[in-house]
Amino acid sequence: MSAMNGFFQRQLEIYAGYHRDERNCVTHIFGIPIIFLAVALPLSLWPISLFGIPANLAVALVIPALIVWLALDFAIGLAISVAVVLLLLAATVIATQVSGPAVWFIAAGLFIAGWALQIIGHARFEHRKPALLDNPMHMLIGPMFIMAKLFVALGFRDDLAPAMQSRHSDAFPRP
Repeated sequence: MSAMNGFFQRQLEIYAGYHRDERNCVTHIFGIPIIFLAVALPLSLWPISLFGIPANLAVALVIPALIVWLALDFAIGLAISVAVVLLLLAATVIATQVSGPAVWFIAAGLFIAGWALQIIGHARFEHRKPALLDNPMHMLIGPMFIMAKLFVALGFRDDLAPAMQSRHSDAFPRP
């Protein structure tokens, strides 16, 4: 397995300090993809061409994030890429099957549900604010954290386990 990028490891350790309770992590397993889908849905309404290939605005806007995820950790980035492609396909299918207003209605409902999961996870189980409020970079680290937890649980990346047991956890005491 490839060695982790030093920056990624530091960010993963800090992020882990905000996510010590497994129940909060479960809310993120569902909340993060739901929020992604909520944002991708309305962006899927705008068709564009990428180098002559038909696409939509959601696809175009996710490419920089995919590049960052792959650069930070190729294996985790690749797994996230697969999940993102599936979510983008789902968004495209939904956007082509329902009316424009319905897409916005569905997106709003998903956005509220996804953030409700995140807020409940942090308020109820962590008793602290979400990590992205202290560092917007954590919007990119969140999906990597969830995927890294999956990789560790499946025994694919034991090298990630120490970063998931954050040394920074004690820096964030619970009230």
